[in-house]
Amino acid sequence: MKTPLILRSLLTAAVIAALPVSLANAQDRFANVEVKATAIKGAVHMLTGAGGNIGVSAGDDGVLIIDDQFAPLAEKIAEQLGELGSDKPKFVINTHYHGDHTGSNAFFHSHKGATILAHENVRIRLASDEKVAPEALPTITYEDGIKIYFNGETLHVIHLAVGHTDGDSAVLFEQPNVLHTGDLFFNGRFPYIDQGAGGNVEGYMESVQQLLNRIDDDTVIIPGHGALSNKAEYANFLGMISETFNYVKALKEEGKSLDDVKAMGLEEKWASWSWNFINEEKWITTLYNDA
Repeated sequence: MKTPLILRSLLTAAVIAALPVSLANAQDRFANVEVKATAIKGAVHMLTGAGGNIGVSAGDDGVLIIDDQFAPLAEKIAEQLGELGSDKPKFVINTHYHGDHTGSNAFFHSHKGATILAHENVRIRLASDEKVAPEALPTITYEDGIKIYFNGETLHVIHLAVGHTDGDSAVLFEQPNVLHTGDLFFNGRFPYIDQGAGGNVEGYMESVQQLLNRIDDDTVIIPGHGALSNKAEYANFLGMISETFNYVKALKEEGKSLDDVKAMGLEEKWASWSWNFINEEKWITTLYNDA
C-alpha cells in the first residue's frame, strides 16, 4: 500500500527537522571543551582539548602541528595557536587517520592554508570515507618517514609499520628531545588497537619498543592520550601490554573461550588501566583476538 502523500510529507519534514538537532548535538558535545597550551622544551608545546593530544612547534619559522582533534574544535585550536604565534599553521602532521586526530584537517587546509602530511595509508583510509572532505586529505605522503627542519629544530617523522593502525607515525623533536607518539601510547590506560585497520597487539608492542630504543631518560613524551610522560612510564606501558597478552594467550591455548577469559578477568593490578573507551572486557577481547 502506498504511503499517503500527506504522511510522506510529514515524515520528510520530521527527518529534515531532526538534522539540525543532530548537528547541534555534535556541537554541544564540544561546547565546554577548553583547549589549553603547555610549553614543553625548545619550540615545542602541547595542546589538550578533546581527542588526541596536539604537538606544536612555534617559533620564527611559524607554526607546525601534530594532529588536530575533532572538527568542532578547529577554531578553538586556531585561537590557541594564535597565542603561540600564528593561527595559520604551515604544516599539519597526522599520526594516523582516526577522526580525533584528523577532524580539523579540512579547516586548517582550506581556511588557514596548511599543508597536511601523513603516511600514505592515512590518505588511503581517509579518501575511502565518503564523509571525509577532499580538503582533509594529506597532500604530502611518505612511506618510511621524513625529516622536517623547522624553528631551528630537526623533526624526525617516523613510520611504524604495524601498531595502532597500518599508518602510524611518531614525531621525534631531536634537539629538545621530545617525542610525540600518536596513539602508540595511551598513558596509564589500556590502548585502543584498531584491528580492522591493520593494527595488532604484537605489532603494537614491536612499534613501542622501536620508539623506546630511540629515546633516553631525559626524553619528554607527548602521548596520543593522557598526561605528559617519560621513558620509564612508556616502558611500564609496554610491560602491561606484554604481561596481559601473555596471560590471555596462555588461557586461550588451554582452550578457554573469550567468554571464559572475560569471566576470569585480568589480575587486580591492572584494574586502574581500565577506562571508559577501553575497559577490561574490551582489552581482553583485543588480546584474545590476536593471541
